Amino acid sequence: MGRGRAKAKQVKVARQLKYNSGGTDLDRLRDELGVGDSSNDDADDLNDELADRYADYADDYGAGDDDDGRTSGRR
Repeated sequence: MGRGRAKAKQVKVARQLKYNSGGTDLDRLRDELGVGDSSNDDADDLNDELADRYADYADDYGAGDDDDGRTSGRR
């Protein structure tokens, strides 16, 4: 019979977490995950390298050149 109070308290806590959780410290989270601002330069270089590598494929295989003769897109 005492389950009602416990459930009500759980619901209250859940609502507080859902609607009032705006206190996230993003800088602290970034430090804990080990993500630094300097690593973005490496990621940009990698993305540029991949874009250059696959640009040749984009030139060879254009958007409308499907193997089955249909144009790209959904019907």
